[in-house]
Amino acid sequence: MKHRRSSPGDAPARAPANRTQVNADESPIAWLRRRKDRNGDPMISQTQFDAGERLRADFWFAQMTPRTTMNWSSMTPSQSGRRYGAAQRTGAEMTDNAVAAAERVRRALAAVGPELSGVLIDVCCHLRGLEEAERAAGWPQRSGKIVLQLALTSLARHYGLERSAAPAKSAVAVRHWGSEDYRPLFDVPEGT
Repeated sequence: MKHRRSSPGDAPARAPANRTQVNADESPIAWLRRRKDRNGDPMISQTQFDAGERLRADFWFAQMTPRTTMNWSSMTPSQSGRRYGAAQRTGAEMTDNAVAAAERVRRALAAVGPELSGVLIDVCCHLRGLEEAERAAGWPQRSGKIVLQLALTSLARHYGLERSAAPAKSAVAVRHWGSEDYRPLFDVPEGT
């Protein structure tokens, strides 16, 4: 571990009070963002990374992770009716914001679909590695990266970070076999 000497003029950088500090080194998608493919491009794009981190932030803020120990947050000491830390917000505001974050997570996962939402939960929210996610899903080796890329692209499209491609003109036109005056015949059931 390397230590840096601080000079008297160095002031510690402070994070905004309403933002949670995130260690990017613990995120598998941050690792993929730093890694390069054969062409020298990042393995996931910036919009894919932003979408994954947005899902992760909502997931953690909504406290959707399973608890393995006691929740000590309600036991924080109080002084003159004020709590330490995020004391400026009331408990009701915190609960409303957590419920809203949980709803955003549910909507995002529903938009991505059940086929791709599992890998997003495993990798972005539970911070599991791709190999572990592949084994848990029973996928072939090295397929997790492609599935994750598809899931992150779909998630970015849901968040409005990436636009979907416009349909080709040939896909819009409906063609049929017949002459110009051809009209299809429909069988109409009797009595309607």
